[in-house]
Amino acid sequence: MKKLFILYFLSFVSYSFAQTVNDVPIRDIDVDYVQIIGTGRSLSTKVNVEIDFGQETKSISFKNGTNIKDERGRNMKFNSMMDALNFMSANGYSFQFAYTMNDEKDKAVYYILKKNK
Repeated sequence: MKKLFILYFLSFVSYSFAQTVNDVPIRDIDVDYVQIIGTGRSLSTKVNVEIDFGQETKSISFKNGTNIKDERGRNMKFNSMMDALNFMSANGYSFQFAYTMNDEKDKAVYYILKKNK
């Protein structure tokens, strides 16, 4: 019983540190480039961050698969785009370039990142 508990604990600990997008751990995304998109939240200083690595998304879905999820499956919250960039750097990506897009309602910041090999 003690061995079973230790095995369960070790598997839980290894899983609990995995941040995911579309249920894929960020470190295991098998692409060379990703794009992170930051948009402001209403009435908050934090930013919404989504990631695009060319994954298939469902056109009719109530669950957004492009958000970065924490180990509990909840959307991660970032203080700023620099916070998100530091997070991605810690997960094996390096900054390439950035650009912004403004429309009547929203302002979005796009960062292009390259996976370190």
